[in-house]
Amino acid sequence: MSIILGAIADDFTGATDLANNLVRGGMRCVQVIGVPKGELALGDVDAVVVALKSRSCPVDQAIADSLAALEWLKRQGARQFFFKYCSTFDSTDVGNIGPVSDALLERLGSRQTVMVPAFPTNHRTVYQGHLFVGDRLLNDSGMEHHPLNPMRDADLVREQTSRC
Repeated sequence: MSIILGAIADDFTGATDLANNLVRGGMRCVQVIGVPKGELALGDVDAVVVALKSRSCPVDQAIADSLAALEWLKRQGARQFFFKYCSTFDSTDVGNIGPVSDALLERLGSRQTVMVPAFPTNHRTVYQGHLFVGDRLLNDSGMEHHPLNPMRDADLVREQTSRC
């Protein structure tokens, strides 16, 4: 078995979106909910997506869960790793996306990554550093009223700098 891609998603919806897109792109993909307790008979798959609930939990828990998912994926033989965070780039007020990304990079011994807070298929795009949902700034799209992760500033640099 040779898993090309091991993905860690910050919520079930994002994990499902990712798994769906990987399958549509021709990959054989398995999605698991949470970090499995042991080894799984995954069969002949190209990608495994681990769905976590790390988007709105305390940052220390988000980091621990994400690192546990990474270690499990490594034990399964995954060759590349992907952190799928919310396409609206929202997080808790203290910010789970940045700290989880930093922890994953450190554990992998990497110095940099590319952050892509957009998902054009779902009408999430970035223009001049601002995140849009369709033709509306994120904070004017209804997402500013999200019950768990309200997004009140579409400026990605200002928003994430103040959180991370």
